Amino acid sequence: MKQLHKQHSLNHRREEEMGSGQGETPPYSPKGQKHTRSLPRSINYLLREQRLLFILVGILIGSTFFIIQPTLSRIGPPEGQSFLPRSGGLVRFNAGGDNGRVGRIPVGIGGRRLRVVVTGGAGFVGSHLVDKLIGRGNDVIVIDNFFTGRKENLVHLFGNPRFELIRHDVVEPILLEVDQIYHLACPASPTNVMGTLNMLGLAKRIGARFLLTSTSEVYGDPLEHPQKETYWGNVNPIGERSCYDEGKRTAETLTMDYHRGAGVEVRIARIFNTYGPRMCLDDGRVVSNFVAQAIRKQPLTVYGDGKQTRSFQFVSDLVNGLASLMDGEHVGPFNLGNPGEFTMLELAQVVKETIDSSATIEYKPNTADDPHMRKPDISKAKELLNWEPKIPLREGLPLMVSDFRNRILNEDEGKGMK
Repeated sequence: MKQLHKQHSLNHRREEEMGSGQGETPPYSPKGQKHTRSLPRSINYLLREQRLLFILVGILIGSTFFIIQPTLSRIGPPEGQSFLPRSGGLVRFNAGGDNGRVGRIPVGIGGRRLRVVVTGGAGFVGSHLVDKLIGRGNDVIVIDNFFTGRKENLVHLFGNPRFELIRHDVVEPILLEVDQIYHLACPASPTNVMGTLNMLGLAKRIGARFLLTSTSEVYGDPLEHPQKETYWGNVNPIGERSCYDEGKRTAETLTMDYHRGAGVEVRIARIFNTYGPRMCLDDGRVVSNFVAQAIRKQPLTVYGDGKQTRSFQFVSDLVNGLASLMDGEHVGPFNLGNPGEFTMLELAQVVKETIDSSATIEYKPNTADDPHMRKPDISKAKELLNWEPKIPLREGLPLMVSDFRNRILNEDEGKGMK
C-alpha cells in the first residue's frame, strides 16, 4: 500500500510541473522555428549580405549599355567605313571610294595580334618569313622536322616570347589554334601531298587562312615565254624531276579543292628561283653551287652549254610578296619572281666578278628534263598585290656571299679542329 501511495504522489507531482510550464518559452532548438508569417526563402537570400545591392548595380550597368549602344550606332565610323565583325582573320570594311564594295583589311592593321603557323620555318625562305612576321608583332609558331631546315636560322628568336618552335613532320597531323598558315615545308613529293593535305585539314577545322608556296616547276619545260599564271605547263609526269613537279601540281589541286568544296580561304604562290643568306651550302641550286664553289676555290659547274636561262629574286623580295598575298583578297595563283633573266654563263660571270675573277668553269652533261627557259610574267602580282621585286642580282649577291663566307670559314675551322 505504501508503494502505491508513493507512486501516486510522484505522478501527481509530474502533472503539476507540466501544467505550470505551459506558459513558459520552449527550449532553444538549433533548427529554429517555422513562423507562418516569415518571408519567402528567396527574398531572405537576397536581403542577406547585400546581394540585392549587387543585383541592382548589375541591372543598372546592363541598362546603360543598351541605352548607349543605339547612340554609338547613329554616330558610326569615319566616312567611307563601317564597323563590322572580324571574319577569317581579317576586319571587314566598306570602301566608299570603291563603289561601296565590301572588302577586308589585314587584322594586324585593325589592331589584333595574329597567331601564325609557318611550316618549314627553319629553312632558307621560312626563317626570313618568320623574321618579318615577328617584326610585324605577330605570334609565330614554326613547325619543322629539320630535314633541310637548321636551328641556326632561328636561334636569334629563341628568347622571344612571341616565337614557338615545334619539331614535327607535317606528314603527320597536328592540332593548333591559329589564324593563318604559311605552308612552306616541302623537300620532296610525299611532303607536297600528305603535308599539304594535313595542313589544309587543319585550316578547315579551325577556320584559318592557308597559303601554299608552290613553284615555277609546275610549268615544267615551258613552251610559253615568259610564263603567265594561265599557262598549264609542259611537265613529264614520269621524268626524273616529276616527283617534285607533279607533287606541287597535286598540292595546288588539293588547295583549290578545299577552297571550292570546303570554303577554306586559300592563297597560292608560284615561287621562281630565290637566293640569299641562310641558303643551304650544298643544296644543288645553281646560285648556292656557284657561290660555294667560288669561295672554296673550286671550278664553277655548268651543266650543258650554259645557255639555259633562269630568273633570280632576293629572298626579302619574295617574303614581301608572300605577306602581300596572304593579306590580300585574291586566291591566285601568283608568280613571285624577278623578271631579270640570266643564262647560266652570265650568272657564272656575275659570281666571278663578285667573289673571284680567276675562277674557272667546268662543263658537265646536262640533267634530264632541265628547263631551257624560265622567266616569270609578274603583271598580275603588280596589279593585284601591288608587288614587284626591288633588289637586282648584282646588289643581292654580295649579301649572300658574306653569309656563305662566314659559314664556310666556320665549317673549315671545325674540320681543322677534328
